Amino acid sequence: MNTVPAVIVFDVNETLSDLAPLTTRFAEVGAAGFLAQLWFTALLRDGFALAASGDNAPFGLIGADVLRGLLSDVTVEPRLNRSVDDAVTHVMAGLAELGLHADVAAGVRSLKFAGFRLVTLSNGPTALADTMFSTAGIRSEFEALLTVEDAPAWKPARSAYEHAAAACGARLEDMLLVAVHPWDIHGAARAGLHTAWLNRTGALYPSYFEAPDYTVSSLPELALRFRAEG
Repeated sequence: MNTVPAVIVFDVNETLSDLAPLTTRFAEVGAAGFLAQLWFTALLRDGFALAASGDNAPFGLIGADVLRGLLSDVTVEPRLNRSVDDAVTHVMAGLAELGLHADVAAGVRSLKFAGFRLVTLSNGPTALADTMFSTAGIRSEFEALLTVEDAPAWKPARSAYEHAAAACGARLEDMLLVAVHPWDIHGAARAGLHTAWLNRTGALYPSYFEAPDYTVSSLPELALRFRAEG
């Protein structure tokens, strides 16, 4: 990468937020904890399908409907300890109580101290990010919290990244996306952004996606990489 970006754009779900506690929410309603990951994957699938067809729908609406179908159709209802609707309400409420991954606060502060403009671009609502960041004491580090609910389509559609660029008054090529999802990295790269893949688990990057400019295991490591280049 030849130039250091002016604006760092963070994905939120799983990149900054730790979704692991949702497994407890599923268990609390009598469902298997592993369904949390299945639910989130199905939520993304349907959001992507809407984007591919030129449509858009709120994260919460898709999430609740997918969850209702999952709890009704995956033969878990006989083990539920409450009605399906009450179970959906309980699980969805857990999103507002999620925290950040352990490396996030220090990494965000380091990147802000280094002079970068920091924003988020989430397929979810900004209220969830606002709550998490405020609780962690890093809300003031972010210039803006953006959501694709204000864009034509979800990421990884190009229009989502263009929405972020317009909101920041920046060129796409002056921005860098940080995400744990290779599909997000690919979409951002194809739109013209620089990219950093946050690979906390040592996973293999899919060969069919555009390769990231940076691969790091934590946000503080990304700050160190920029410092070394500067």
